[in-house]
Amino acid sequence: MSQLLIPRDPTDPAYDLIPNSLAKSIPRLYSSEKVSDPLVHAKFFTPDSSWTWFVTEFDPEERLCFGLVIGHEAELGYFSLSEIEEVRGPMGLPIERDLHFAPKPLSQCRGA
Repeated sequence: MSQLLIPRDPTDPAYDLIPNSLAKSIPRLYSSEKVSDPLVHAKFFTPDSSWTWFVTEFDPEERLCFGLVIGHEAELGYFSLSEIEEVRGPMGLPIERDLHFAPKPLSQCRGA
C-alpha cells in the first residue's frame, strides 16, 4: 500500500522553509561555530510526527543548514533544505516552517 503524499502548496508561507528575507538574516555556515549559545533563526517540524529542526546557520548556494535536529535523539548537525522539502511524515504531510517562531538562543530550544 503506497503512502498518500500531500503536495506542498506554493502559496502557503509555511512551506517556504527559508524565504529570501529570512535567508539574509541567518549566519553563513561556520560563522557561529565559536559561539557557545548561537541564535536559532528558524524552526521546521513535521505536523504528523515529533521531528523538529532548528536552524542556526545556512548556506544559500548549497541549500545546506546547520542546527539542532530533534528526532529519535537530539543532535547538532547538517541537513539539506532540498531533502527536507521532499520528506513527508508518516501521514504524508510535508515539513513546515513554524511561522510563529521567534529567534532565540539554542539553549532554549533543546527541550522543545
